[in-house]
Amino acid sequence: MGFVSYRTGAFLPLALLAVAAPGGLIAQDNSAGHGEVMATVYGPPPAEITGMVEGPVVEGIISARNGEKMRIAVADGTSSVIYISKGTEIRGSKGLFDGNRAELFRNVLINGLPVTVKTVRWGNGLVASEVKYRKKDLKIATMIHNGTSQRFDDQASATESLRARMGDIDKYNIKSTTNVYFDVGKTVLSARAKTDLCTTASEAGAMENSVLLVLGYTDSTGSQDLNQQLSEKRASRVVNYLQQACGWKPFRMLTPTGMAEADPLADNSTAQGKAQNRRVSVNVLVSKAMDGL
Repeated sequence: MGFVSYRTGAFLPLALLAVAAPGGLIAQDNSAGHGEVMATVYGPPPAEITGMVEGPVVEGIISARNGEKMRIAVADGTSSVIYISKGTEIRGSKGLFDGNRAELFRNVLINGLPVTVKTVRWGNGLVASEVKYRKKDLKIATMIHNGTSQRFDDQASATESLRARMGDIDKYNIKSTTNVYFDVGKTVLSARAKTDLCTTASEAGAMENSVLLVLGYTDSTGSQDLNQQLSEKRASRVVNYLQQACGWKPFRMLTPTGMAEADPLADNSTAQGKAQNRRVSVNVLVSKAMDGL
């Protein structure tokens, strides 16, 4: 397992982490303004971190987690990936938490939680020596994390503020696109389309944190209203097949959309071009906040 530290001047949207090689991850820090400094750090960080060289104090919002790594997005436009060691102290507003590190990381250090992190340097990377948060912030972040619309009257403004600061986390990278095609005026999936859809679902399922976005299209034949309905029906047919036959989970599917004759792949003035435009596009997406973690 490797450790990554990343700083960049752009936070909206969050930048991507780059992988150096299997078993090791790139660590870089641009905060000093001297260009990129690249190093590869291998293995887990030490459990005993007392006496290690102090690093910066990072204050911001947890925007992504993977394993025992977390990315902290900071208001000044930087973001850092920080490793949680067995020696990391996790402190709430009422004191130090002890116990299972993985459980604390899963249940306490959740996406959207504002934290203050004291760090030590590990190679060119950073390991948290202490993570502090406020109980009120954890309650708000948990509400958002669970997708509930519940509000505490005295915390409504804080909740909305936190939502706004988290707004650009859910941006996506397109990892692949698969098109399946239809006959004129039809929504029936061909045998090849069915195979291609399940292959896409299988490949996407191997990508952690991936979701699918399904867009339906038509050629230029027919009225706009009819084409809108037809494109929506095609998208729905594909979504149903992905979920029912290919085993794709509904919660990993973004809302399908009918695009009618918009965004043609080819010239609608030819039969061959129209055939390419009668399609449903299945896009495999990964959140930019998680891509590379």
